[in-house]
Amino acid sequence: MGVVIRRADAGDRDLVVRLLDEAFLDDPVSAWVFPGEEYRRRTHRRLMGAFTDIVLGEGWIDLSDDLAACALWLSVPGGEHGEDEGPAELRQAVDPGNERVELIGRLTAGVHPGERAHLYLWMIGVAPERQGEGLGTALIEHVLQRCDREGLPAYLEASNVRSRALYERLGFAVMGDLDLPDGPRMWPMWREPRG
Repeated sequence: MGVVIRRADAGDRDLVVRLLDEAFLDDPVSAWVFPGEEYRRRTHRRLMGAFTDIVLGEGWIDLSDDLAACALWLSVPGGEHGEDEGPAELRQAVDPGNERVELIGRLTAGVHPGERAHLYLWMIGVAPERQGEGLGTALIEHVLQRCDREGLPAYLEASNVRSRALYERLGFAVMGDLDLPDGPRMWPMWREPRG
C-alpha cells in the first residue's frame, strides 16, 4: 500500500509544527541549538513554527494523508545568493538571547550551493512512533520523481547519521562536512536528476 500525499495549507500549520517539534526534539543539531532538555522543550517549537511559516509562505509542505509525516520544500533559483538578514530576524522572533539560532542559519546558508536552480528539502519530520515505516522515503521520492522529470537537482543538509544514510540511498551525495562550533556534524548533500 502506497503513501497518500497531499499539499499542506495554512490550516495544517499547527499539525506540521507539532510533527517537526516531536521529530527533531532529540536531534543532535536541535540539542546543540537549544542545549538542555527543559530549555529545548520550552523553545524548540517556536523555531519549528518559524520554519513552517517561512515554507508555507515561500515554498510548499507535503503531508502524508495519515498526518504522520511532512516534508518542507523550497524552489531555489540559480544565481549567486547574497547574505541576508534572515538568520538575525529569525533569532529575534524565536529566541533573541540564543545566538545559535542565528548561527545555524548563517552556517547552513554559507554552504548552500547557489549556482544552479534546485529544490531544497529544508526539513522532513516523521512522528517518532512511525519512524522506520517508509513515510519519509515516500515523501522524498514523491518530489525526486518531479526532479527527474524536470531535470532539477535537489539539495539538503543531513543532521544525523541515520538521515544521511537514508538520503544516500535516495541518490544524494555528501558535498562535505559542516561542523557546528563545539557541536555535531551536518552533511550538505546534493542529488543530480536521473534521466
